[in-house]
Amino acid sequence: GGVGFTQYATAAYTDDILDNNVYYNVDYINDKYNGAANVGTDNKVKATLDVVKDIATESTIYGIETYEKFPTALEDHFGGSQRATVLAAAAGVATALATSNANAGLSGWYLSMYLHKEAWGRLGFFGYDLQDQCGATNVLSLPG
Repeated sequence: GGVGFTQYATAAYTDDILDNNVYYNVDYINDKYNGAANVGTDNKVKATLDVVKDIATESTIYGIETYEKFPTALEDHFGGSQRATVLAAAAGVATALATSNANAGLSGWYLSMYLHKEAWGRLGFFGYDLQDQCGATNVLSLPG
């Protein structure tokens, strides 16, 4: 849930905003985690809950602050759902890039959705609040 059409259009529709957030995240990861965003496999940070929380939170806060500096983009991005996806995509990409772990990236994505809703009270309009929040429970399963 939550990745469908909104994500399909995000990269083309949001132009440099998603790129800017990801570039910021790469710098943050490389500074804090000793180059974990660089190309390679032996430099990645272990995918822990603390790492996911740190990277996704930093990414989301940076994106929210950037949107608040540019209110036209804030209002233009599809009633909130588009900007929620931009923030989440940047957080997910950054988390996966640092850890080389797709599930950690998805966890970063959905944590960003929750942080966005806590910060601004909603993710979008119509049914988007539901679809953008329903994926976190499906990210990981543990054998019982």
